[in-house]
Amino acid sequence: MSKLVAPHGGKGLVCALLEGAELEAEKAKAAGLKQIEISDRAKGDLIMMGIGGFSPLTGFMTKADWKGVCENFQMADGTFWPVPITLDVTAADAADIAEGSEIALVRKGEVFATMTVSEKFEMTEADKKWECEKVFMGEGEESVDGKFWEIAPEDHPGVIMVMAQKDVNLAGPVKVLSQGEYPVEYPGVYLTPAETRAMFEERGWANVASLQLRNPMHRSHEYLCKIAVEVCDGVLIHSLIGNLKPGDIPAPVRVKAIDILIENYFVKENVISAGYPLDMRYAGPREGLLHATFRQNYGVNNMLIGRDHAGVGDFYGLFEAQDIFDRIPTTGDAAKDLLCKPMKIDWTFYCHKCDGMASLRTCNHDKDSRVILSGTKLRKALSDGAEIVDHFGRDEVIVHLRAYYEGLTEKVEVKMQGAASGDAM
Repeated sequence: MSKLVAPHGGKGLVCALLEGAELEAEKAKAAGLKQIEISDRAKGDLIMMGIGGFSPLTGFMTKADWKGVCENFQMADGTFWPVPITLDVTAADAADIAEGSEIALVRKGEVFATMTVSEKFEMTEADKKWECEKVFMGEGEESVDGKFWEIAPEDHPGVIMVMAQKDVNLAGPVKVLSQGEYPVEYPGVYLTPAETRAMFEERGWANVASLQLRNPMHRSHEYLCKIAVEVCDGVLIHSLIGNLKPGDIPAPVRVKAIDILIENYFVKENVISAGYPLDMRYAGPREGLLHATFRQNYGVNNMLIGRDHAGVGDFYGLFEAQDIFDRIPTTGDAAKDLLCKPMKIDWTFYCHKCDGMASLRTCNHDKDSRVILSGTKLRKALSDGAEIVDHFGRDEVIVHLRAYYEGLTEKVEVKMQGAASGDAM
């Protein structure tokens, strides 16, 4: 019997991806169905439902699920879930789709899934704003004192995405027909939950931590991983390989940076690098919960949560993504509750007086002795062609990242915020 944490939802890995003759038959049927163009976000959500990453979800959420998730972190049946997984269509398309009918879900000419529509529900402007306030409004300075709606419509990628959604959501189970480009473009990196679980089992791991990455891996990330390696059997460095906002560094560059670090600074048997196919939602605390939820499906029972996890701008408090784990509902039913727990790590940095990596819990020196580390700060320095201070990143990684930036033909302005600059320390 496996010693790994059970998949979320108590039903094992729930995989909607078809294979073999069943896949070919469904593809043939999809050609005759009404085709709905979906967003990149929905494409990533579908792939995760296909491979079991979103267990126990079998499709896009009903209105009751959507409302319960936004309001109480629970679907209609009481199962924990932190962010809505919904599919939006135009009112005109919705009018042509009867409840109980089947449709094909298409992205840029490729059919990703078929769907049996169980429900249609309108999303008014007020509904979208309510979802944004529940999911994206935090405790940072850009969310409080009435500032959220002054700033978020222009500066928060998640809010912009939700407010741009079409006016009707469709709910219902899906049959997934494709994993998109990921198996071909990221061989050995794009791994399914079944594959990571098998790798953990093979290595004899039972207590597994995961590091979420959307930025190149700098010294603080390395330090977090090594803390986890000391107290767990191993660490999954799990990179987002879906879409990011403009100015973020693309996945192949980030994956190569991780490879460089593992090759030179880790015991390879204690770490696995992998990628997952979602788009970033920038939901801060809620997204931290989502990361823990689907990491549980990958076999992870400890989610590393540091400063400003999954944040953007100054919408969230520095450690709000840690605190939210203490406020989520529990039912006492392991099948419905979140089992992956947070590993809460304080603000980390390089300290010249300590002569090494440290945190606010271990270092008593003044701010001037510390090198404040953040992905945003690193990206801004690289984008501006500025000098990278000593101990910010490993030399081999900085050389690799500089080569990427020198090859860019168009510069994207990187906005600094308090959480990244160290001003809030």
